[in-house]
Amino acid sequence: MRNQLRAGAAIYNDGRYHAAHDAWEDRWLECEDGTDDEQLLHGLIQLSAAVHHAHDGNWEGAVGLAESAREYLAGSPADYRDLNLEGIRTYLAALAADPELIERRAPVRLEHDGEVPKLATLDFEETIVAAPVLADELGYDADPIERACEYAQRDLSEGEDDSRFITLLFDFVREEDARGIVFQRLTQHVDRRAARESDVEGLF
Repeated sequence: MRNQLRAGAAIYNDGRYHAAHDAWEDRWLECEDGTDDEQLLHGLIQLSAAVHHAHDGNWEGAVGLAESAREYLAGSPADYRDLNLEGIRTYLAALAADPELIERRAPVRLEHDGEVPKLATLDFEETIVAAPVLADELGYDADPIERACEYAQRDLSEGEDDSRFITLLFDFVREEDARGIVFQRLTQHVDRRAARESDVEGLF
């Protein structure tokens, strides 16, 4: 849960409000209806949608989503799951009352565990949640990214902390200006690894 929360928060704080919900949605769908975690994630998903609609000038949609997000988050403690929910709830109330607020000041930043998560500060487990989400949002083929995540996890479990896949996944998430080149390199390494594994399998 922590990995999904922080990955989604970092994507949201990067200004990719529409994409942020993808980091939370799979975990949300696994939650039992009405549980604290389900309500939290549902509220965060609707927050990101409200901000997205406000940016697009869909005032009615923004107001409706802001109001429903407030309802989902209303029963949670102010620091549930180490999130600053009070700041979020205050912003949602303001957005619901005046959706054009989005044109005058930036949306609320998501704070977790006393800090504002950013793409550059995500750890490995959080990065492998964020990488496929960003790939999908930015129009990259998600398949090599997802396979790179699998290879990186496998390498890490085998003690290979210097895995090229780990390094390139961090770079893909963190280095916006170099993301296209990083994706090409990552895809090449994925293809080579897959070919090597296929060759080995063919021996037996």
